[in-house]
Amino acid sequence: MADRHQTPLHLRRVDASCNMQRFYALSIQPTLFGETSVMRNWGRIGTRGQCKVETFDDPLEAAHMLARLDRTKRRRGYRDIEAG
Repeated sequence: MADRHQTPLHLRRVDASCNMQRFYALSIQPTLFGETSVMRNWGRIGTRGQCKVETFDDPLEAAHMLARLDRTKRRRGYRDIEAG
């Protein structure tokens, strides 16, 4: 599970009928103090959006948090950004 989330995760949700164009990005980053952070960035496509960082002592806890956020966003209609 942790290997799947070593690279940043970029999701988006677009619904033209509601004028909805949102993005959600997740990544895991090490800190200078040996901890692991889950970095979240979200907002309307075309803006910088908002950012939140949560730090964990255990890298496995961070991986579980990222997986939980990924599942939640996908249930709400977010999808992977297609390349090309």
